[in-house]
Amino acid sequence: GRLEAVTQQMGYHPQYLDSFLKTQHYLMHMDGPLPFDCRHYIAIMAAARHQCRYLVNLHVLQFLRAGGDPQWLRGLEFIPPKLRNLNEINKILAHRPWLITKEHIEKLLKISEWSWSLAELVHAVVLLAHCHALASFVFGCGCEQDEGLGGRGSLKPLSLGNQCFCEATAGNSCSQELLRINRKRSLDSCMELDSLRERMQRIHVETEGRDEMRLLQQDREEGEGQGAEVGVQGGTEHCSDPSAGLSPLADTDGEVTGATNLACYMQDPDFGYQDFARRDEDQTQVFRVQDYSWEDHGFSLVNRLYSDIGHLLDEKFRMVDGLQSSAMAKRQGCEPSVFKRGIWNYIHCMFGIRYDDYDYAEVNQLLERILKVYIKTVTCYPEKTNSEMFDRFWKQFKHSEKVHVNLLILEARMQAELLYALQAITQYMI
Repeated sequence: GRLEAVTQQMGYHPQYLDSFLKTQHYLMHMDGPLPFDCRHYIAIMAAARHQCRYLVNLHVLQFLRAGGDPQWLRGLEFIPPKLRNLNEINKILAHRPWLITKEHIEKLLKISEWSWSLAELVHAVVLLAHCHALASFVFGCGCEQDEGLGGRGSLKPLSLGNQCFCEATAGNSCSQELLRINRKRSLDSCMELDSLRERMQRIHVETEGRDEMRLLQQDREEGEGQGAEVGVQGGTEHCSDPSAGLSPLADTDGEVTGATNLACYMQDPDFGYQDFARRDEDQTQVFRVQDYSWEDHGFSLVNRLYSDIGHLLDEKFRMVDGLQSSAMAKRQGCEPSVFKRGIWNYIHCMFGIRYDDYDYAEVNQLLERILKVYIKTVTCYPEKTNSEMFDRFWKQFKHSEKVHVNLLILEARMQAELLYALQAITQYMI
């Protein structure tokens, strides 16, 4: 249940890894507006939008460890309406964040039995953006597994053995407190594994028993046996098989197996990214950073409603901007800052975010076509990325430099989603 494959890749840039782990830990395990089981379920919902089994499996296990109700793992039809109401904003943020409006925010915050508080919603929005962007990194660097909880391993990750994911940064500015916490969690995970497997096996047995009773009843009522079906109600696809969402489960050998049906955690699965069309006659469609920026607006809002997360996010954005890229830039014949800004602004441009002080003709001069195709795929529809794409782009570049590009994608995408969501929250508050 640890982010080993991800942190092995990020380990090429240990200072960034330290910042990432602090943010990840704060979002998932420190005091905040949302209950711990809900945090992991929101992460499951976010990762499922991109069919990222690596992250779904990770958070299913952590959801159960946090005391989450196993029935929720059947799918969205079995979770509280308050949590299910987050679906629309999850879908839009993941694929077309420019469609977020203050009306979406108002709908979640309106006074009712299932309303969200502003603080809870900000926590949820940051979680969604974090997991969407992390899914891009998982696919972009080949961490997405073919099966089980392990990565492909085809991209020559660092050999860190079975270390706790935070121990990888020992001696590389990782805070001692975070090291202590995660070392303890690593030991706790070993002790919990047997009981977790027993719990999963018990769920599995109970589920099988319910399935047998249900099928026998169907035989009596209809005169013939029927298997579990996928139902559609009101245009929403969900799983009516009680066992479909209860993965991962322990198999016959007691090994933990992965989630099998991610559709249970999604509504409107055909909704995906569409090119943001910039129309000269309709300037209002373009998000202008001069009017709403992270530094001047987003940072203060998120920090006010979810204490300290703004500082952690800001550190992470600054950290990726400060990573050394002189070799990459030299190969492209430009300054490092120019090269990184070209990648960042290209990613934001795909989401309709524009910088008035930037000449976008530079993007075509700085970025080769094959690199642009790779960046767009990983950013907009990461589930279509494969290891061959990673190997093909920039054959002359080092593995660490390719990881660097994926870190830029992760942070630029996350900031883009946050800008749209936080602007909508600001407009609602005004």
